Amino acid sequence: MKLTRTQEFHFGWMGLVPMVNIIFLVIFFLLLSSNFVLQPGISIALPMSKFTLGPQVNPQIISITGGAVPSVYFRDQKVSFDQLAPLLEAAKHEGRPVIIKADRLTPYEMVMAVTNAALEHGITSVSLASAPSN
Repeated sequence: MKLTRTQEFHFGWMGLVPMVNIIFLVIFFLLLSSNFVLQPGISIALPMSKFTLGPQVNPQIISITGGAVPSVYFRDQKVSFDQLAPLLEAAKHEGRPVIIKADRLTPYEMVMAVTNAALEHGITSVSLASAPSN
């Protein structure tokens, strides 16, 4: 006696499962490999350099914007140049390196004034940030 099925099984949908799996893996890969903002806050167009410093451990960021009247930001808060000195004095005790991110249109005189202020207040590691050139 030959037995027959009462229901027909269609295995066409089985090819869809691996396709959906691949699509999810591609989306996951693209999300993880996209550029994340490493330092949120002030938008600055950094000058290009072939030589860059490696990642610093827990740095303090001083950002200087370009333009006619440059602004100084310490820990993402706008401060005047006169207010920067006491903040640097307090930051010295943390022992963290300082990275100065200056816009490419910032006057060099302002960058050097902030660098000198950091060094005068006892911060031993001061670096200037740049964007890597290709």
